[in-house]
Amino acid sequence: MDVDQLDLNPRIIAAVKKAKLKSIKEVLHFSGPDLQRLTSLSGADVQQLLSAASSRLRGGSVFTALDLRLQKERFPAQHRRLSLGCPVLDALLRGGLPLDGVTELAGRSSAGKTQLALQLCLAVQFPRRHGGLEAGAVYVCTEDVFPSKRLQQLIAQQQHLRTDVPGDVVEKIKFGNHIFIEHAADVDTLLECVSQKVPVLLSRGLARLLVIDSVAAPFRCDFDVPASAPRARRLQALGAVLRQLSATFQSPVLCVNQVTEAVGEQGAVPRPPGAREERLCPALGITWSNQLLMRLMADRRRPEDALAPPGLPTRTLRVVFAPHLPPSSCSYTVTAEGVRGTPGTESC
Repeated sequence: MDVDQLDLNPRIIAAVKKAKLKSIKEVLHFSGPDLQRLTSLSGADVQQLLSAASSRLRGGSVFTALDLRLQKERFPAQHRRLSLGCPVLDALLRGGLPLDGVTELAGRSSAGKTQLALQLCLAVQFPRRHGGLEAGAVYVCTEDVFPSKRLQQLIAQQQHLRTDVPGDVVEKIKFGNHIFIEHAADVDTLLECVSQKVPVLLSRGLARLLVIDSVAAPFRCDFDVPASAPRARRLQALGAVLRQLSATFQSPVLCVNQVTEAVGEQGAVPRPPGAREERLCPALGITWSNQLLMRLMADRRRPEDALAPPGLPTRTLRVVFAPHLPPSSCSYTVTAEGVRGTPGTESC
């Protein structure tokens, strides 16, 4: 676009042409001070010039971030989600896991983290109209052997869990043939796996989900000092690779994480009988937290909490942070069929 198309004082247009700036894009390549030096115009004239140029180039329509988010048909990839295989859990996450970004699922032992990770490995194989991505999953084990027996149990129960999917569709999916299992006992092996092996599967369309269970185990074994600089650099390297994989192949990354528990002094704050003041903190610290798009916390009421008031949910899934979600939670159960959210327990 030529500068003559700008609705400006002819004096300003003449100064711009004298500076040999012929197009609006050329004008916008310079900052305000640079334009002042080139054109000898005042600061007010330059601001008027920049405003007119940007408005002309942008057009008459101005969109806010909310406007762009609501235009799902123009940006379908930003709104696509991977279903968790349960309508209650999907409602908590507004559709499921985002395709671009690293999601952490943290929680204490026996909370059901691995159960949900396995369920996602099956959910990703469903057709898109049923919340899947029509591809397999890569499951990287770092501390325990892969729970193949539990996986077979979940596969056998898919028709009971996924009542929203026609039975003939479920029967056609060969779930066990599309889960690729890797073992990584140390940080170097884990980095090699995600930077060399996983990209091959994602690039060929064989997998669209990466699960690491758990991300903390290799770092706790290889580094004695939690706050060490080498550990931080390796965490940043891992986070960078995972984010790049997710963005390049539009594939969700789920990292199961361990937690540390800090117990406060009893009686410091009035609490219900039998309840203890606890703070569950995901492992690996702030360095790892900065690599995440979303953090979920799975918690389970323990046997020693038997004196807690009746009616408290046994298991709770909580959204700790996410750019597109408010802090919220719901209770869930783990059965032979899989992980199910409990209707009516959603809270913000």
